[in-house]
Amino acid sequence: MSDKHPSSWRAELGATLRLAAPLVLANLLWMAIGTTDVIFVALLGQEPLAASSLAVTQYMLISWALTGLTGAVAPLVAAELGRGRHAVREVRRSVRMAIWLAIGTGLAGVALCGWGEAFMRLTGQDPQITVRAGSFLSIIRWAIPAMVIATVQRTFVAALGKPFLATLITAVAVVVNAVGNWAFIFGHWGFPALGLEGSAVASVVTAYATVAAYALVIARDRRLGRYRLLGNWWRPEWQRLRELLRIGLPIACIIVAEGGFFSSAAYLMGRIGAAELAAHTVALQIAALAFQVPFGVGQAATIRVGFHFGAADRNRIRMAGKAALWTVFAFSFVGAGIMWVLPRQVLSLYVDLADPANARMIALAIQYLAVAALFQMFDGIQAVVAGALRGLQDTRMPLAIALFGYWLPGFGLSLGLGLFTPMGGLGVWIGLAAGLIVVAILLIWRWHRREALGLIPV
Repeated sequence: MSDKHPSSWRAELGATLRLAAPLVLANLLWMAIGTTDVIFVALLGQEPLAASSLAVTQYMLISWALTGLTGAVAPLVAAELGRGRHAVREVRRSVRMAIWLAIGTGLAGVALCGWGEAFMRLTGQDPQITVRAGSFLSIIRWAIPAMVIATVQRTFVAALGKPFLATLITAVAVVVNAVGNWAFIFGHWGFPALGLEGSAVASVVTAYATVAAYALVIARDRRLGRYRLLGNWWRPEWQRLRELLRIGLPIACIIVAEGGFFSSAAYLMGRIGAAELAAHTVALQIAALAFQVPFGVGQAATIRVGFHFGAADRNRIRMAGKAALWTVFAFSFVGAGIMWVLPRQVLSLYVDLADPANARMIALAIQYLAVAALFQMFDGIQAVVAGALRGLQDTRMPLAIALFGYWLPGFGLSLGLGLFTPMGGLGVWIGLAAGLIVVAILLIWRWHRREALGLIPV
C-alpha cells in the first residue's frame, strides 16, 4: 500500500476513499454486464428473457457464495502486508491457496448447476421455460471457475494499492460481453446465430477474458509482478488453506442467507400479485444499484482494517472503521434523498411512466422505494461493518447475526405482513427493512465491543 501509516483520521479517510472509489466503480460496471445481457436477451422475446432470468438466479447465487468463500484472502493478504515480515512470500502463498480453492470450488459449482433444471421443475416453473433455462445454465455454469479466480486476482491488486486496475479490467469486460452477445446471439462476424445460448457463451468468454486480463496486467506491473503468484504453484500450504476455509465458509454462508432472504421476498410477491412482483423487481434493482457503494466501501474497510490488524495497531483499526462508516453515512443520505424525493424520475430509467398499463406497478414501486430510502442507512452500515469485521478475521458470529436477523424478524415480518394483512407487498418490504435494521444494529454493537470481545491483538 502506498499509504501504509496514515497519521490521522483525515489521512485514513483519504486512504479509504482512494481504495473504495475504484472498487465501487468496478462493482457498478459489473452490474452493467448483467444489464447488457438483459438488454440483448430481451430482443429475443419474453420467453427467452424469463428462461435466462431463472438460470442466472441460480448461477449468480452459487457464484457469489464461492467468491465470498475465496474472498477470505482479502483480510489474510491485508494482515500480511500490515505485519510486513516476509510479506512477498506470505502474500504469494495466500493468493496461491486462494486460487487453488477457486479452481476446486468453481468446478464443484459447475457440477452443482447440473441439478439446476431439476430444481426449477420442483419449484413448479413452466416446463417449456424450464427446458430453455436448463440449456442456458448448462453453458453459463462454465464461467463459474473463471469468475471466482478473477475475484481472487481483483482482491490481490486492490490490497496492493492498485484498485484502479480492477475498474479498468471490468470496463473492458463490459465491452467484451456486449460484443460477445452481439456476435453469438445474432451470428455476426461469421459466428453461428445461437440465440439465447449465445448470451451464455458470451458470459463464459467474458469470464475467461477477465482472468487473462488480470494475469497479463499483474505479470507486466513491476510491483505486482515481483510477487510471482504462479511461482511454485504446485506446492500446497495446507495451514493457509484451512485459514481460508475458516474465514471464508461463514462469508459464503452469509451470502447464501442474505441472497435467499431477498429471493424469498420475490416468491412472496409472486403469490400476492403480478403487479407487486413487477414493482418489487424494479425497486429491488434500484436498491441493488445503490448498494454497490456501501459494498465497495465495505471491501475497502476489509483491506484497511486488515492491514492495521496485521500491524497490531488498535488506534488505526478504530480510525479505519470510523472512516468507512462516515463515508457510507454521507452516501446513504444522498441515496435515500434521491429515492424519497425523486422516485418517479428514478423509475423512469426502467419503465415507461406514460403507459397506463404500468400505473399500478409504478404506484407500488414508489411505495417500496420509500421503504428502501428509510433502510439505506442500515443497509450501508451492515455492509461496511461486516467488511470491517472481516478485516479482523471475525466471520462466524456475523454469520449467526445474519441468520437470525434476516430469517427471524426479517422473513417472519415479510411473511406475516405480506400474506396475512392488507399491507401486501408493502408488508414484505417492511420485513426486508426490519431484517437489515436488526443485522446492522447487532453488527455495529459487535464492532464497538471488539476489544472487550478479544477481536483485536493485545
